[in-house]
Amino acid sequence: MRILSIQSHVAYGHAGNSAAVFPLQRLGHEVHPVLTVTFSNHTGYGATRGPLVAPADVAEVLLGVQERGAFPAVDAVLSGYLGAETMGAVVLDAVARVKAANPAAVYCCDPVMGDTGRGFFVREGIPDYLRDQVVPHADILTPNQFELEFLAGQKITTQAQLLGAIADLRRAGPSTVLVTSVLTDQTPASSIQMACVSDAGAWIVTTPMLDMVVRGGGDATTAIFLAHTLTDGPRVALSRTAASMYAVLEATHRLGAAEMRMVAEQESIAHPDEVFELVELS
Repeated sequence: MRILSIQSHVAYGHAGNSAAVFPLQRLGHEVHPVLTVTFSNHTGYGATRGPLVAPADVAEVLLGVQERGAFPAVDAVLSGYLGAETMGAVVLDAVARVKAANPAAVYCCDPVMGDTGRGFFVREGIPDYLRDQVVPHADILTPNQFELEFLAGQKITTQAQLLGAIADLRRAGPSTVLVTSVLTDQTPASSIQMACVSDAGAWIVTTPMLDMVVRGGGDATTAIFLAHTLTDGPRVALSRTAASMYAVLEATHRLGAAEMRMVAEQESIAHPDEVFELVELS
């Protein structure tokens, strides 16, 4: 499979394409990474160096990739942090051109905008733009619970509310929704969950909660989920994504590392032990 990944890039650590490209390649996919920023490191360190790439320049890079004849062979477009509405328009234009060249291609969007405890960390206008302009064009959407609550316009404390919010999003556009960090009144103590709903069914998986803060985890989760969805469908993708990401994060936590141990745990990405049971939701 070939994936066009339009995201940020950092030289030190893992975020955006620096978190997504390696697992996609390790899972056997060809990746065309298009960079929206090229920073020294992610902003979690408080200071960063390097340039934002102007949306017009990103559009030029995408045009060059199209001129090489790549778009008919692209199976999926992947996007994450947008930065500005103008960058979102560039992404949606690329999605439209890829789908014109290959109607079977899918668009996977990680609607990065905020998180529980931090609130919104993108500039004003981006959340509304994602909800109103991007979500209707996505085939696969991977919000965390905070982002899901905003996109669906409702607070989520129960599994019934979770499923209702996902159903609202699926009616708006995406056929597959992965919620990457679920905490409801039915989540077991000291645990965190991921839930997936698609035309094939609805499932939830529970993993231990690790006492850590890591940047780029959502970017890696979305990439791994997309990779497995393309080849084996969303149910298998959920199981393998949970196994791979827990292995990477557990190793990172155990070693006290500041950045995800993705290379060290690459076998867990390529060949995950499916140790966490999926529970079917209804």
